[in-house]
Amino acid sequence: MAKVSAVEKDNHRRRMVKQYADRRARLKAIVMNQSLSLEERFKASVRLAELPRNSSKVRIRNRCEMTGRPRAYYRKLKVSRIALRELGSLGCIPGFVKSSW
Repeated sequence: MAKVSAVEKDNHRRRMVKQYADRRARLKAIVMNQSLSLEERFKASVRLAELPRNSSKVRIRNRCEMTGRPRAYYRKLKVSRIALRELGSLGCIPGFVKSSW
């Protein structure tokens, strides 16, 4: 089980990304627009840099929804390998067979 503080920090980042998504997208569009003047693009990049760092999407860490584990994460199922094996052993995932030899 991951530390509760780490999970909460990640949840806070997710909320901030959602909150600032439209502002960030507008500013990025201005910065990338080659037809605008250099001054306008520079002002937009400065305003983009003033936004909170945690509002950037790349700072989000994928975590298991059951345990909060950050590693060995399956995106499609949103769980870690350990949680996946547990759910498979309990028969909660259809078609999942635990290997044994």
